[in-house]
Amino acid sequence: MQLRLRTKLTLVITVLVLVVVAALSLAFVAQITVEALEQANEQAVFVGRQVFAQTRQALRDAPEQDVRPKSQSAEDLRDYVQRALEVHSGLHAQIESVLAYSPNIDEVTIADEAGVAFLSSDASLPGRVVPRRPPFTELLSQNFYTQIKTIYGPPRNYEVSYGFTMGGRPFGDVRLRVTTAFLRKNMAPGLKRLEIFVAGALVFTLVLAAAVSWATLRPLAAISEQLDRIAAGEFDAGAAGAGGGGETGDELGQVSRKITKVGQQLRGVHEIFSTLRENMDQMMSGLEDGLLLFSRDARAVMISPAAEKFLAAPGKQLLGRRASEIFPPGHALREALRLEGEELREVAVEAELETSAGRKRVRVSVQEIEENGERRGALMTLRDLDSIENISTQLQVSERLAAMGRITAGVAHEVKNPLNSMRLWLENLKESLPERDGGAMAAVNVLDKEIDRLDTVVKRFLDFTRPTEMRLEATQLAGLLREVLQVAGPQLRKARIRTTETLPEDVPEVYADRELLKQAVLNLVLNAAEAMPAGGELRVGLQQRGEMAEITVSDSGQGIAAQHRQKIFQLFFTTRPGGSGIGLASTFRIVQLHNGSINFTSEEGRGTSFQIELPLAS
Repeated sequence: MQLRLRTKLTLVITVLVLVVVAALSLAFVAQITVEALEQANEQAVFVGRQVFAQTRQALRDAPEQDVRPKSQSAEDLRDYVQRALEVHSGLHAQIESVLAYSPNIDEVTIADEAGVAFLSSDASLPGRVVPRRPPFTELLSQNFYTQIKTIYGPPRNYEVSYGFTMGGRPFGDVRLRVTTAFLRKNMAPGLKRLEIFVAGALVFTLVLAAAVSWATLRPLAAISEQLDRIAAGEFDAGAAGAGGGGETGDELGQVSRKITKVGQQLRGVHEIFSTLRENMDQMMSGLEDGLLLFSRDARAVMISPAAEKFLAAPGKQLLGRRASEIFPPGHALREALRLEGEELREVAVEAELETSAGRKRVRVSVQEIEENGERRGALMTLRDLDSIENISTQLQVSERLAAMGRITAGVAHEVKNPLNSMRLWLENLKESLPERDGGAMAAVNVLDKEIDRLDTVVKRFLDFTRPTEMRLEATQLAGLLREVLQVAGPQLRKARIRTTETLPEDVPEVYADRELLKQAVLNLVLNAAEAMPAGGELRVGLQQRGEMAEITVSDSGQGIAAQHRQKIFQLFFTTRPGGSGIGLASTFRIVQLHNGSINFTSEEGRGTSFQIELPLAS
């Protein structure tokens, strides 16, 4: 889990203060422990002296209590001491007082040198051997950790003892038992105060840490807002103030002022970059070739709109990806690029690629970009070879049509004048022939019809070559195509041709001369009908392709022979008996007048499909 900087700072301050509090608390506990042990020892020593004094007093008072030793034997002396101690009321009172007012002492025993108890606060001990316990000074001399472990571990007993003599030699001692359970109990009030102190310190630490982190990070929040505004494009927006109300003079204030200067510099860089980017986008949008610019680590940093058509994916989706991700294993271009790892090498090859417009032949070239002998990246170019060939073919057809148009226009003018003279002299000849001469009159009539036919051909020539006056208007193509199908409907039904329409209404309008465009499409429809003499299926479709509207007219006829495909748009070329060879040439010319293009695909025995592309009005 990612913590916020304020949370981290609060935690750090809290931990630091807690470490200090823990150290102080440990010292306080050590002090309490030492004081408790020293107090217990001093108390035990003091009480031991009092009991010892009462023991000596009991022995001095024994004769007054008519207690005397029978002899100086050890056994008689022991009996004497035991009776003296048992009958001395002051000693008993002293022992009871010790147990009542000494919180750390729970047993007082007077024993002989062999450890057999004379007198004890524990009624079960007199006459029994009392084992020695560790001296209390042993606990006093241990380190703090051992003392704490002993006090707060299982209860243990220590003793403080004072020896006494009889007849100038050691005879016994006074033993006081000190238990760690009582020590722990006596230390509890001090530790309770320590707990309250630690809890208060913790609360105070959290409040202090929160306040310090807020005050410390407040300028950073203002700087962060300033950077957000710069990132949003507000390059002239200064900081709201490192301290919230204005810029401060500390290091953070200096950082804020420098960020403001950087933002102003970035504004100029951004404007230059935006201008360059707009110019580059405009330039690349007019390119038919796809361009991909890769960085040193083979990441795509620029993708032209045309490249999206080749890769069948939006450029934004590919930006930042490595070449191995754009061309994964199995991609048609991966093998052509000889892509190994992430390195793009210089290549220039042809490959077949499945694009958004279908399968195409593509020329792929990669050029390395170097600076001072160091590789900086690579530029990949994708060129549609099929489109180039189609454009070349259309240019050749246009040139041929233009040249033929100029020739036929001159020929038509030269032929029309003699035809007019021939018609005038033919009329004179008709008037001068005898009405009974039927053979001569029939010959004249044949000549008259042939002159009319030749005149009609000349008019076609002149109509085809005459400059056309365009009446452009915003045109909804779906409606226009339905009108064409309605006009051709009787002929299609008579030829037993089924019609399939795919004409969506959401395709944007185009600027077109409605009548000319109708004539161009009608030529295609009628040609398709003539290509299916035994009936078939006619498919008329409409769709949007980028910035173009595409009209498709497809038939299920005989198809176009391979040797004729380069000639079908030539003027007067026809494979149909009685055909004029003007229809497709006229359609080609009309599409060109609309700044469009016309292409076709054909397969013998399966049919032909014509595609007309026209620029959208928007």
